[in-house]
Amino acid sequence: QVQLLESGGGFAQAGGSQKLSCVASKTTSASRRFDFNAMEWHRQAPGNRRELVATISSSGVTNYADSVKGRFTISRDNAKNTVNLQMNSLKAEDTGVYYCKVDLSLPNGLLLPFWGQGTQVTVSS
Repeated sequence: QVQLLESGGGFAQAGGSQKLSCVASKTTSASRRFDFNAMEWHRQAPGNRRELVATISSSGVTNYADSVKGRFTISRDNAKNTVNLQMNSLKAEDTGVYYCKVDLSLPNGLLLPFWGQGTQVTVSS
């Protein structure tokens, strides 16, 4: 299995910045045999569906939701199994619970997803 520990978040003013971090720990001998594939950040605002914010592949290729392009930057440290989300020029609509998600690559080509517990980001205008 994989455990995800998210940190960062909290309150911020509009126009400000915050950084989220997520450390992925492989807790079983079975999971330690496999590598992580994509690492992602999702968010869910009250009353809304969870949406993909940013993703980064194992080789570092990134993709962003249109709403955060140019403001958010996702990065990862493969040696530390960490994925970060630097959020700049925050807007009130960035408020929500942010979730880290990682995919574990299985030898048969399947991807096994794991989710963090979520961390609240609140941006006041």
